[in-house]
Amino acid sequence: MRPLTIVGPTASGKSALALGVARAAPGYELVSADSMQVYRGMDVGTAKPSTAEQAEVPHHLVDVVDPSEEWSVSLFQDRFRDAATEVRSRAGEVILVGGTGLYVRAVVDDLDIPGQWPQVRTELETESDTETLHARLADLDPMAAGRMEPNNRRRVLRALEVTVGSGRPFSSFGPGLEEYGDTGWVMVGLQLDRHELDRRIEARYQTQLAAGFLDEVSRLIDSPDGWSATAAQALGYKELAGHVRGECSLDEALDLALVRTRRFARRQQRWFRRDPRITWLDTTRPESDLVARVLELGEEAG
Repeated sequence: MRPLTIVGPTASGKSALALGVARAAPGYELVSADSMQVYRGMDVGTAKPSTAEQAEVPHHLVDVVDPSEEWSVSLFQDRFRDAATEVRSRAGEVILVGGTGLYVRAVVDDLDIPGQWPQVRTELETESDTETLHARLADLDPMAAGRMEPNNRRRVLRALEVTVGSGRPFSSFGPGLEEYGDTGWVMVGLQLDRHELDRRIEARYQTQLAAGFLDEVSRLIDSPDGWSATAAQALGYKELAGHVRGECSLDEALDLALVRTRRFARRQQRWFRRDPRITWLDTTRPESDLVARVLELGEEAG
């Protein structure tokens, strides 16, 4: 068996396909590469696999931490290694499934993930001029500075945080995300046109609302522990939280959630499209055909 990863934008059907493959090829176990499914109690809005599905096929990295806790790509990478070791000890193999692109790259390319230095970050953020920060980065790590736009504040801050905090250039942590090297993974992506994707996103929200999404958001708001900065960014949750707090109507919250989720889906598509190692499958084909094609790709790679 070869390790598989199934990627694509939100609402493209990744989880259903992964479950179908695992059913057809016993021994495969699923590992979620979704940055929000790790949170306990965030079930409806993250389209988390059902209790029955998790009982049928083992799932890993679902319900790992409380919403009050921070989560990061480095934590995900560590937990993935533990899960993969456990699965392979049973002579099984993993299917990594999800739409958090950096998580997928961290595993598929075994990225050297830099740590975090909050005090350094806090100090750097006192400088409001991003281009000034970029100039500082250019002095300390010209290679990293050359890989990013001078006004991309998020990337500049992160590169400087790592360079200053670790004492080594940010660019020394592996070849970077622009390089796509050989991998032992079979990588599959789900593609669908924009109109169909938008339709699926809206249909999913309607299904989630009928399944109690608002009640779930209300429970999280009322939790005495609160939400961590990462959990609070979950699409759908932060918009519906505004409605629960009386800041907007339900229709306004849903419209905003739809706009933001569609934009996020476009970013996911662009991210995965850059990876030449992914074989793209047409989601208009029957699921049985898609499952057969994924297994065929695994056999060809093996």
